[in-house]
Formats: sequence, C-alpha cells, structure tokens
Amino acid sequence: MAEEEINYASVVFKNKTKSRREAQKEEDILYDEVKMPQKKAEQAADDQKATNKLRHYQLMVCFLGIFCVILLFSIIAVSVYCAVVTSVISAENEQLNSLKNNQTTLLEINHKLSDLNNTLSSENERLRRDNDNQTVIIGNLTKKYNVSEMKIKNLTGETQQLKTEKDKLTEQILNIENNVTVVQQIIDAYCPIKDGNRQCEPCLDGWLHNQSSCYVIYNADTADQKTWEEARQNCTAKNSDLAVIVNEDEKTFISGNSWNTPGVNGYWIGLRVENRKWKWIDGSDLTKTSWITQPVNNSVCAISVYNQGWKSVSCGNKNGWICKKAALSV
Repeated sequence: MAEEEINYASVVFKNKTKSRREAQKEEDILYDEVKMPQKKAEQAADDQKATNKLRHYQLMVCFLGIFCVILLFSIIAVSVYCAVVTSVISAENEQLNSLKNNQTTLLEINHKLSDLNNTLSSENERLRRDNDNQTVIIGNLTKKYNVSEMKIKNLTGETQQLKTEKDKLTEQILNIENNVTVVQQIIDAYCPIKDGNRQCEPCLDGWLHNQSSCYVIYNADTADQKTWEEARQNCTAKNSDLAVIVNEDEKTFISGNSWNTPGVNGYWIGLRVENRKWKWIDGSDLTKTSWITQPVNNSVCAISVYNQGWKSVSCGNKNGWICKKAALSV
C-alpha cells in the first residue's frame, strides 16, 4: 500500500501540466487498480459463503430425506406391531371368553353337585336318625326280652304267656330288620353307588320318567302277554299299578309310548267298566268322556294303542301293559 501511494504521488507531481479532468481520470484508474483486488477478495468471500450455505442446505435436505425414510419405516413397523398386538389381544379375548364359559359351566355343575350332596346328606341324616331310633327300639325290645327271660325263670305260671310275648317281640325285631333291609334295597335301587358316591335317580333303571311318575312299558311276546287282571298283579308285585291317567299331557305321553310292536294289539291301563261306567283302579270315575268313545259294556277294559287313543276290549284278552308309580323326589 505504501508503494502505491508513492506511485500515485509521483504521478501527480509529474503531471502538473495536465488538465484537471485528465488528472481525475488517472486518479480513478489508480483507485480502481488499488481497490479491485479488495473487491475481488470480497466477491470470493461472498461466493465461498454462498457455496457454504448451498452445501449446508444440501446437507439439511439430505438429512431431512433420511429422516423421512426412517419415519416411514417407523410408521410401517408401528402399524405391523399394532396389527400383531391386536391379533394377540383378540386371541386372548377369545381364550378369556372360553375360560369364562367353562367357568360358568363348572359353577353350574358345582351348584348341582352341591344340591345333590345336600339332598344325600339330608337323606343320610334321616337314615341315621331312623337307624338310631331302630337301635333304641331294638335295645328296648332286648331289655324287654331279658325281663321276660327273668320272669320265665321266676314265674313258672307265666311261662307260656312270656313265651308268647317273646315270640311277638322276636317277630317285631324281624319285621324291623326286614324293614331296614327293604329301605336299604330301595336306597340301593334308586341311589346306586357310582364312582364311590351315591347318585339318586327319580326312577329305577328301565322305567320312564314323566312329570312326577315313573312308567314301565311291557311289550311282551304273544306267549307272555297277560289279561287285565294278570297285568295288574304283575304291576302290584313291582310296588306299582296299572297306569291311571290324570291329564292331557300324561295321556299324550302314554299314547306316544304305547309302542307299535308286532304282535301287540295294545297296552292295558288302569281303566275298566264297573256297573256300566268307566272307572279307574283308584275308584274315581272317568270324567273326560272324549278320551274313549266306544260303547260301554261290562267286562271290558281299556287298552292304549299307539297314536290311536284308547279302545275298549274284553278284559280276558291278552295284551301288553303299562305300570305306573310315583317318582322318587331327588
């Protein structure tokens, strides 16, 4: 810079004779020569800054593109994850509903078993009390028997009377023991032991249950069919009787179970003519005359025919038969 000023000064001094305009022009040229490198340097600096800004923007655009790609893959991954989680949750909900249904079923079974257990416990308690009472009775009878033995020894005149009393007491003991046996047989028949526990049923094996009664249908072969009286005796031997029908539902049940078996014309029921009136074996009159419309004659009884209603036939004919007795309340 010092050398340039010296040159400028020398130019001024050498050209004192030049015009003011020419001097000014030369001064401008010198000024441009001095300032041009500085402007170029400034222009280069500005270009460098613009280049740096451009690179900066390019980097920002690049990073922004990478970020968008990463964000897109993240969204896809989250969507896949949500779908998997939704599927897992749906499967778990189905399994939970299944478990709830199983729990409800188990609770119902447990409730039924509890009720049955309570019933059996009550029955067991009643039998225990009956057994205790019978034990007391047997003990009392035994005491009376011993007293009777003493009287026999001490009072010879009362020997025969005491012997009679002894026989009566022995008979009572046997009757009590027989009753216990019968009760036990009934319990075993209606409440057989299965898997170590008693399970009671309203009807015996082979009997049909309807409403509060049990029925057994005998569709015997021709050689084994019975008259009305024989059929009733057979039912009586089974602690039952020929079926007495009390309502339309029972009539429908009896008709539907009067099986259409080859060789069987019908099934005896507990209805016959007495004094030209239809009467049930329990002594009641047949009030629903629409149930059997055939003419009433003595010595005729009613049979049930499959899906045909009732017919009157001679009581001496041989047919199948239907027994009925009360169902066990369990």
